[in-house]
Amino acid sequence: MNDLELLEAQAIDAAINLQWDDAVDLNNQIIKANGANEGAFLRLGFIYLQLKDIPKAKKFYLKALKLQPRNSVALSNIERISVLETSKMSKDLTRSISFDPDLFIETAGKTKTVALVNLGQKSVIAGLTIGAPIELKIKKRRVEVRTPKGDYIGTLPDDVSKRLITFIKAKSLYTTYIKESTLTRVIVFIREEKKGRPVTHYISFPQHPQHKIDESLLSEDGQETAEEEADEHVDQWEKLVNENQPEEKEVLLDIQPEDLSDEEEE
Repeated sequence: MNDLELLEAQAIDAAINLQWDDAVDLNNQIIKANGANEGAFLRLGFIYLQLKDIPKAKKFYLKALKLQPRNSVALSNIERISVLETSKMSKDLTRSISFDPDLFIETAGKTKTVALVNLGQKSVIAGLTIGAPIELKIKKRRVEVRTPKGDYIGTLPDDVSKRLITFIKAKSLYTTYIKESTLTRVIVFIREEKKGRPVTHYISFPQHPQHKIDESLLSEDGQETAEEEADEHVDQWEKLVNENQPEEKEVLLDIQPEDLSDEEEE
């Protein structure tokens, strides 16, 4: 590995660890050594976008486009910057928030990284930065993700929503942060902070989705499902959710022979 390759590896590592100042310095060194290094311009554009320094971010993305006019990353971020420049949110842009560099450390059962669905307006998405705190809000059968100001960002997938609705209603608490964001894709990081007493012995984010725990928590009308599966995959969690609900076979016992007589005569 030569000196330039070493600098590039260090620059990428610094960006991954959200060490923005170090990343800026390393990428500037790369550009001094090679003024046509497209990757360095892209990384600087990304860094300044996270720092909410829009003019500098735009400057470096445009330099990357001069080297490669069809670069999809640069084109996508120039579009994002254009949205920011024309939206009301651009007036609120300040320097990026500071946060713990260990923010995205995974903890089995207590954290989850998930891509949102049904994304909101581009003007909202464009203003998101890595590490920004966001909020979860139950809306009917789904959990929406919103900015602290209440702007809609997107929705958690159905399976994650169903499980979290049960935990949130049981007084569990979660913190959520932006982990990755483009105009067409937003990934969030959810961390369990406190578990409600009714679900103390249950895992927020199980590692084995093949047990289909999430899919059996709620029925289509948002209530606990009344049907229990009698196979080896039924666990105590499903029994907890269903214990106060009438079983389907109990309803069938109410059918009397005379109720079927008309059909038999036909």
